[in-house]
Parts: sequence; structure tokens; C-alpha cells
Amino acid sequence: MSAAPRTPRARRYDSAKTRAAVRAQFQHVREVTAGLSAEQLALPTRLGDWTVRELVSHIAIILDHVSDTLEKPAPPKLEVPVQEWPFATRAIAGRVDELAHEMADRGAAPTEIFDRVAERFDRIVVPAPDDRLLASRVGAMRLDDFLVTRCVELVVHSDDLAAALGVHVPFDRQALANCTRMLADALALKAPGGSVEVRVPPFAVVQCVEGPKHTRGTPPNVVETDPVTWLRLATGRTGWAAALDEAAVSASGERADLSAHLPVMG
Repeated sequence: MSAAPRTPRARRYDSAKTRAAVRAQFQHVREVTAGLSAEQLALPTRLGDWTVRELVSHIAIILDHVSDTLEKPAPPKLEVPVQEWPFATRAIAGRVDELAHEMADRGAAPTEIFDRVAERFDRIVVPAPDDRLLASRVGAMRLDDFLVTRCVELVVHSDDLAAALGVHVPFDRQALANCTRMLADALALKAPGGSVEVRVPPFAVVQCVEGPKHTRGTPPNVVETDPVTWLRLATGRTGWAAALDEAAVSASGERADLSAHLPVMG
């Protein structure tokens, strides 16, 4: 895992809302994928050589990984605080790719996969305590924190699925909020400072980038965008210059150029 600056005050998330958000976003994807044809499953995505079938398989694995880890003994100690998770994901990209291809090669129907995964989640994850440690692929995490990361994964890949199929995949509001906040906090960790205020209404505002700290009044350097554009910027789905050209992001002030700090995950 690559090193990242630490902060003593990590954001806390409402566990009950997070659990409900994970389940709701998973259900949104299930409904969209239930009637996909073989031709649709074979469509390309913006994720390398993945087709829609690999992407759908990965989305199922996102949730099933929680159940898998809870069926194993708890690790002895916490290794990855929630705010550091985005920086750890790149190291496991190869294994994630292997697992997606392995599941896709089995050829099971999306509905069959999603129903099995949802049943396991309800049976294994729902009754588990928030502070239960689990051995995620990036290291030991608390269950409540790991479920926040599932919101990020599910929301980001729901957007990938919508792009590949040309359809609307709804975002659960709480899942989108958790995703937005975690990725905004990751930027503040990657580029610590107080010279730039990044606003992603209605969910997040963070200070970042080294330089003169803003204390009152209108900040001299402000970046503002919407949650979906932000998740695309933060994960490399959209480039900084392209977002500016499309007026999907506004940036004012001589320090309000985040291109050197993006993506924060991917």
C-alpha cells in the first residue's frame, strides 16, 4: 500500500445508513442487469478489456467479498483506517481483474449471481457488529468502514455500467454521499493544505493544497463540481482539462488547478 498523509480526525459515517445504502445500490444494479442479453453482456466498457459481463461479475464480487471475509477468523488488529483505503486499491488491481474474469468465464446469468450474493449478504453481513474486523484484500478493516468502501465501489461501477449500456442506473442518495465524501477526503489527504476549497454540493467541502490558508470570507481559490463529475475526476474516468472544457467543473484562483492531484484513486 502506498503511503498517504494521516489525519487524526477521520470522518465518521452512519453505519445503519451505510448498510442500507450498500443494499439499495446493489439492488439498483441488479434491476438493470436482470434482463441483459448475451449481446449486451458482450459490450465493451471503459475498463480495459472488460466487457459488461466482467463488470457485472466484479460488482457482484464487491458485495460478496464482505461475506467471504466475515466467514473467516477476524484479524488481530486494524491495519487500514477508512480514510487510507482509496490509496491502497491500486496495489490489488491485478487480483481484482483475475477474479472478475474467473467469475465471468463461468457464464452464470447476472440474476442468478446477484440473488446468491444478496442472500449471503443478508444472512452473514446484516447481523455482524460494526466493529468486527475483517481481512479485506488491502488489509484488516472494521466492518462499518469497509461497507463505506463498498458504497464507493458500487457507485463508481454503476456509473461505468450506465456508460457501457447507454442506460440510466440510479444512485442511492446515501451511497452517492458516502462515495463523494470519501473521495473528497482522499484528495485532502493526498494534497494537504488549506489554500483551495473544493466544494461538491450537497455532500462535501474540503480544504486542500499547500499554500496560504483561507480563514474567513470568500476563499481565493475555489473548485466546485457535482457529485458524479467528482467521482469521475477522482477515479480517472474524466480528466481535469476535459471537465473544465465541458463546464462540468468551475475553478477560480491561481491555485485552483487540481490536475496534479488527480485521480486520487484508480
